[in-house]
This record gives sequence, structure tokens and C-alpha cells, in this order.
Amino acid sequence: MTVAVGDVDLSDAASHGRLFELLRTLRPCLTRPESDRFLAEGSRQGLRCVAALGPQGEMAAVALYRILSTSRGRIVFLDDLVTRPDVRSHGVGAALLHEVEARGRRAGCERIELDSGTANEGAHRFYERHGMSVIALHLGKDLE
Repeated sequence: MTVAVGDVDLSDAASHGRLFELLRTLRPCLTRPESDRFLAEGSRQGLRCVAALGPQGEMAAVALYRILSTSRGRIVFLDDLVTRPDVRSHGVGAALLHEVEARGRRAGCERIELDSGTANEGAHRFYERHGMSVIALHLGKDLE
């Protein structure tokens, strides 16, 4: 599938609806208010968004990422990479991953990192095909 890759302005509320529909494919329990809050607050924290647009300008996939300075060096952290189910396995996700990697290189990042749910084996295979490997465990605990 041929796509155009472009930035999505997270300060534009109109973009939030299109992003929400894609994000729900990855996180079905996500509500629109939660999505809007995440995008607005994330944007203030440096969250960036790049989308793959299909022939009619529709969002085929989206990548949300941040450039971070960490004790491990400067990294590009991929918060989410979501591809519409009907265009998976057509190179769209790979195109976005490569774009985020290129942006990270231009920003002086040494590596790309992400978290992936333990049950999302399809995503694990995708990232491993693209040269990524498990380098850490991400542990979590709900704060009540």
C-alpha cells in the first residue's frame, strides 16, 4: 500500500477523533475523554505524532513517540504504533517505524525503545523482524 507520511498536530482537537479511532484498535477500553486527555497532556510533555495517510488522506496508521534524555543516553521512545487492521502486513507499520527511527537519528538519539504488552505476540514478532530485541522488563503497579 502506498502511503504518505506526515506529522499530526496534537494541539488540533479535530485530529483527536481520528487518532482516537486508531488508538482504540490497540486499547479497546480507552474512552474519548481519556484519549483527549492523554494526547493533550502528552503533547505538553513532548509527545509527537506521525501518521501514514492512504490515497484519500485517511489515517492508515499512527506512531506516537517522544525524544528523551535518560541515564541510558538519548532515546526515541515509541509510545504507540497502531495500524488499521485492514492494512496490516502491507508495509504501513514498517514505514512508520522507519520514519520514527530516522527522526530519532536526526535528533541525536542512540536507540529506539518501546514497551509492548506481554500478550501482544504479533507486535513482538513485528519488532523483532525490524531488529529489536528484549533488553529489559517493564514492571508496574497500580497506585490507589
